[in-house]
Amino acid sequence: MRLLDLLQGLQYTAAGNLEVPVEDVIYDSRKVKSGCVFVCLRGARADGHKYAQQAAESGACAIVADHPLQLTKEVPVVVVPDTRLALAELSAAHFGHPAKRMKTVGVTGTKGKTTTTYMIRAIMEQAGLKTGLIGTIGAVIGDRVIPTENTTPESYEIQSFLKQMADEGCQCVVMEASSIGLKANRTAGFTFDIGLFTNFSPDHIGGDEHESLEEYLACKSMLFRQCKLGIVNMDDENWQAILKYHTCEVETYGFSAEAQLRAENEGLVSRPGYLGAKFDLSGLMNFPVTVDIPGKFSAYNALAAIAVCRHFPVTQEQIQSGLSAVTVKGRVEPVPVPGDYTLLIDYAHNAVSMENILETLREYEPNRLICLFGAGGNRAKSRRYEMGEVCGRLADLSVITADNSRFEDVMDIIADIKIGMAKTDGKYVVIPDRREAIRYCLENAQRGDVIVLAGKGHEDYQEIRGVKHPFDERVVVAELLKEIEKA
Repeated sequence: MRLLDLLQGLQYTAAGNLEVPVEDVIYDSRKVKSGCVFVCLRGARADGHKYAQQAAESGACAIVADHPLQLTKEVPVVVVPDTRLALAELSAAHFGHPAKRMKTVGVTGTKGKTTTTYMIRAIMEQAGLKTGLIGTIGAVIGDRVIPTENTTPESYEIQSFLKQMADEGCQCVVMEASSIGLKANRTAGFTFDIGLFTNFSPDHIGGDEHESLEEYLACKSMLFRQCKLGIVNMDDENWQAILKYHTCEVETYGFSAEAQLRAENEGLVSRPGYLGAKFDLSGLMNFPVTVDIPGKFSAYNALAAIAVCRHFPVTQEQIQSGLSAVTVKGRVEPVPVPGDYTLLIDYAHNAVSMENILETLREYEPNRLICLFGAGGNRAKSRRYEMGEVCGRLADLSVITADNSRFEDVMDIIADIKIGMAKTDGKYVVIPDRREAIRYCLENAQRGDVIVLAGKGHEDYQEIRGVKHPFDERVVVAELLKEIEKA
């Protein structure tokens, strides 16, 4: 394909021969090869424009930048207003606009994105609609799970995944559209058939993320200027703000009597090793639903998934079957244990998500609610204080341990957590080694306890001093149970 062909639809000025053939689109200077277009991206720590000369010398056939460049090697330089948007458009063209070959669903919100995308996929697959998925846990194509660096990968990777999905017969794709992904135009280059909003609460403020709560909300709202149909949770107080400047048709869901698709008569389902939820669907559809994931938030996620799937050829039975069988790795995930207690693994790694899950589990009236957790290193200390305070207030026992300490000393992180814990009268123990902390929970579990291992979720590693060590909590639990049985 010629450079000129890739540039169709983009606003640009150029100097040089635009007829050059293009073999690939690259945004990492370390991966530049002969015949590629190098796109200069500005990041929090590096600016691709500084590597434009190096890219040209390494064989790049053209450079895309946000300002004119003076290079010693003569290659075409294309100047665009936004190189991240250009990368998305160029990538879509390079891969042949694969989104046009499938129905696309984008899911945004502070909580529930991952679970909701898995619910949508489970229902679609029950209906015989092969569905790809892109999100926190990775890109899912059939039985393959391809790891991704971010919840919403860079636009080039998204377009690559979309092409693989379309080539392998996927009829639909559902994608987590994070606020950072939307802000960085990673989801640009195509229009979603459906955009879904789950909920909004404070998170991702500061550092390399969002400057303010207002910017965070504004970034999420971008999805509804990039989709044909927007489906929003009417119970969230920000649902109208999320639709500001929207260009799509709108549908609503929620527990509110004004919502077009509603959940009523919600209830909990509980037995040792199993926690679930149930509700009656009304409005645009009417039938009972049971979800194999605990809590009212699971009912919201299921309701959101149904609101999307009703726009596809799926039956009531297929919706019910999909939701009664869905499992999401690391999202309130039950782990088999021999005793009459419940052990769960969850990704909750900030105060908002921890409060959400602990309040949910408290509703099941456990004998004791035990929460094992740590906090990430090289992150805002305020997050640790808040997590300690939330857990001290809501758990009967907190087991404070390591998470991804990164380049910090785990004991310094634990000291910060204890500052928040001290604001409550919550009981806690400190066991810095996460494996030994899990052992403590297993050895001291009582009948009717609910134990949640929070923070790691789907992750299968611990990051310490820049090194990722294998650490899959499912494997760790299985190994510890064998050791305890032999003791």
